[in-house]
Amino acid sequence: MNRPRLTSGSSAAEVRTGVRDWLRETLPQAWLDAVDAGDDAALRVARQSTDVDDLVRRVGAAGLSTPDWAVEHGGLGLGRDGALAVAAELRAHRVPGRFNPIGLGMAAPTILRWGTDEQKRHHLPGLADNSDNWCQLFSEPGAGSDLSSLATRAVRDGAGGATADDSDWIVNGQKVWTSMAHVARYAMLLARTDPAAPKHRGITYFILDMSSPGIEVRPLRQLTGEAEFNEVWLTDVRVPDSARLGPVDEGWTVARTTLVNERNALSGASGASLGGSGVDALLRAGAEVGAWDDPVLADRMASVLIDAKLLRAGNARAARARAGGDGAGPEGSITKLFATEHNKRMQGLAVAVAGLGAVAWEPGSPQERTVRGFLRAQANSIEGGTSEIQRNLIAERILGLPREADPSRDVPWQQMRRSG
Repeated sequence: MNRPRLTSGSSAAEVRTGVRDWLRETLPQAWLDAVDAGDDAALRVARQSTDVDDLVRRVGAAGLSTPDWAVEHGGLGLGRDGALAVAAELRAHRVPGRFNPIGLGMAAPTILRWGTDEQKRHHLPGLADNSDNWCQLFSEPGAGSDLSSLATRAVRDGAGGATADDSDWIVNGQKVWTSMAHVARYAMLLARTDPAAPKHRGITYFILDMSSPGIEVRPLRQLTGEAEFNEVWLTDVRVPDSARLGPVDEGWTVARTTLVNERNALSGASGASLGGSGVDALLRAGAEVGAWDDPVLADRMASVLIDAKLLRAGNARAARARAGGDGAGPEGSITKLFATEHNKRMQGLAVAVAGLGAVAWEPGSPQERTVRGFLRAQANSIEGGTSEIQRNLIAERILGLPREADPSRDVPWQQMRRSG
């Protein structure tokens, strides 16, 4: 796969030129013509005739989805300014802006922080080129918002009698609300390895090969009619110790890296689907039906526009901090909560603007996508940590308010009273 001819010493201007040249050689001509003309309708047509999945893989293989990673890990070895320049060119050419969000947004930062050299060599290239999908085996029927009470068990081969560092683990349990488990090659797995320890301790983090014997994935049909979420049953699944990420019994500390990055990954504003994407398409659709003449709709449209600008500014500031090496922090709870509420308001407004078109529609029409967006948005305040949990995190870790009482925090897990 050809890559832009860039080095760690390339200036931001050189990066933009190199990425621009690569995109002009790679994107379909109809796509480029639509971008140059600023014609969203033509761009939608161009995307429909393009294998976008293949395009995303080619972009990833060129190092453009992870430009700040080392070359041996699938990146371009660029610094902060270079990475921002790559992102700017991808936006300018309307290249899909989120690649493998669970893998790149959550698994990759965790592997980069906690993985061994061998784990990085094995997993990061497949994340960088978008060839490996990932899922997150965290939540359980009895452990949702209180994730640390999880009950899935992992024991050393031999029912705990083995102590060699290279022994396998046998995993049994059930996970639920697992997005994309049906197409994932790997999973981030939390399992309890010491039930005598308090709930936040005695958990270990594993990388699970989803093709392993003993894994059963069952789809969960959602409000939109799709089955994007799943429940996953683990029965005597053998996991090598080489797939353990971080120290034994300290998986909660490792998981916090994943959870912090999950909130950042879910902080982008989802687009109101009105034959386009985002608030701009919504405002255009509102103008076409005279919504600006309705004082109530006009106020709602102005509000979502202001919210979108605030969210973009917050995400841009967080992205600059991460590109500078600061890493993801608790501020992700603010943008995740704000993005959730913003998207629900925006999708509700999209339905109001569509009017009777949101009551009955032709299959495949923009109105159908509008209703689908509205229905899907209802999950935003649950997935990735509920809005209630985000408010607790903001209160405790940003505002410095007292921690919410938890009588079970220091009780051995096996003595806890649990649901499920």
